[in-house]
Amino acid sequence: MTEQSPKYIRRAYLLMGGNLGNPAQQLLHAREMVYRRCGPVLLSSSFYRSAAWGPIEQPPFLNQALIIAPRLSPQQLIQTLLQIEVDMGRVRNEKMGPRTIDIDILLLDDQIIREPNLTVPHPLLTDRRFALAPLEEIAPFLLHPITGRTIREHLQLCRDEGDVQKKPGWLG
Repeated sequence: MTEQSPKYIRRAYLLMGGNLGNPAQQLLHAREMVYRRCGPVLLSSSFYRSAAWGPIEQPPFLNQALIIAPRLSPQQLIQTLLQIEVDMGRVRNEKMGPRTIDIDILLLDDQIIREPNLTVPHPLLTDRRFALAPLEEIAPFLLHPITGRTIREHLQLCRDEGDVQKKPGWLG
């Protein structure tokens, strides 16, 4: 689906995160860039602090979920988000390593996309508490297009025991 029907506004569900520099400031800046380059930000979650995943010792992450109404096709959206990461100083040195910003597409309405550079729903969404918790805050009853379960149900069933803490009072 590359064009929007006047009767139907597409929704993209994104997760942003970072653990280098000033993550809160970077998330705010990334949200502004997403708004300007991709489309209106309809909802944003609070900030959530979580331990880093992966084999590399690194600082904890700060994450935030967004719902946007993109003006772009799925391919244009992923390319624009990757460019925002580059423009914000993201360097891809090591997989699951520390980063200034990471922006993932979690879901695009009820679409299922399997392309070399884009997989939607995000293949690890249901396994990651740090992604499910902020998404559940803003879209608890959103149905996962493959499992048919809500985001809230996936959060309740998630086996990831990583500590994820909502940061009350933070801008989000």
